[in-house]
Amino acid sequence: MSLTRGAAAAIVLIATALGLSACGGAAGPAEIAIPLKEQILEPGPLGEREYGNPNAPVTIIEYASLTCPHCRNYHAKVFPKVKRQYVDTGKVRYIIREFPIGRTAGTAAIATRCAPEGKYLFLTEAYLSRQKEWVSQEVRPDVIYKVAESSGMSRETFDKCLSNQTIIDGLTEVKQRGRKYGVIGTPTLFINGQKAQGEVTFEEIKAMIEPQAS
Repeated sequence: MSLTRGAAAAIVLIATALGLSACGGAAGPAEIAIPLKEQILEPGPLGEREYGNPNAPVTIIEYASLTCPHCRNYHAKVFPKVKRQYVDTGKVRYIIREFPIGRTAGTAAIATRCAPEGKYLFLTEAYLSRQKEWVSQEVRPDVIYKVAESSGMSRETFDKCLSNQTIIDGLTEVKQRGRKYGVIGTPTLFINGQKAQGEVTFEEIKAMIEPQAS
């Protein structure tokens, strides 16, 4: 099925509004920065996609791009341990924020925001784990929709979603705020305001959580 004129035009808007950044950023050990102000905890215009205890002693904010292989590896190898050991036990409140790198990532990010809230994490991880199926330099709406379909989303909903200016503007603001907080690549984590960027390991995250999780 071909994309509607409005949805096709939206892809151009995505490219202009969301811009380009780098996947990965710093490699090796986590980069630790001075704790940020409480402003970083203010929710964006689209609301937060968060998991765990809202009153947990530790809040982790993850900035991610769905086309980023480093984000795929993080969600395959590290995030499940963080979720099982800290989020599911009420010690960590976990927030995922979009930081799309390029038009293809921007298109997929919009789709995740049109999924039911309970399916957001499912669809986010589906895009990450199935990158080989849909990631390319040229935006391919049909294969991007194929992944979205796994969440129960209809093609009509998907096409309308891509031309939803409220979502496009909201995601643009989320990314701009991330840049203000020093996000230059993905994944970037803020653990109670301390920044960890690059190939962050579970052990590094654990060392940052434990002193504050009791």
